[in-house]
Amino acid sequence: MRSALYACLALTTVAVPAVGQQAALDPQTAIYELRIYYPAPGKLAALNARFREHTLGLFARHGMRNVAYWNEQSSKENSEGRIVYVLAYPSRAARDASWTAFGADPEWREVVATSEAGGKLVTRVDSIFMTLADYSPALAPRR
Repeated sequence: MRSALYACLALTTVAVPAVGQQAALDPQTAIYELRIYYPAPGKLAALNARFREHTLGLFARHGMRNVAYWNEQSSKENSEGRIVYVLAYPSRAARDASWTAFGADPEWREVVATSEAGGKLVTRVDSIFMTLADYSPALAPRR
């Protein structure tokens, strides 16, 4: 998991899309949020589809920088795996405002209602907030 996190941070860019504009994002001072989603039994494919078809675009619309996404390989302990991803924000306040707007978005509410008509897709979400360590290699913009 640690190497995956390092890989995602190396792929980050220097701009965060904001609602209606591009907000500056300094990789050295940005807030990174590592999120881990535990899918409900039998719902991993539906959860991946929701991210692929809806969530990433809605995140970007609300000023959240999609850094990278992974599917954990299944194991004896976890037959389906988890979805692990990182978002970046210019500040914690910007993060909170983005999530508030995202949660209230009528399109998102419709996506949730439709995608969860057969039951919840997620049983648990872990969230970890991070800043870049002063000894970390510089992050290069994506080309």
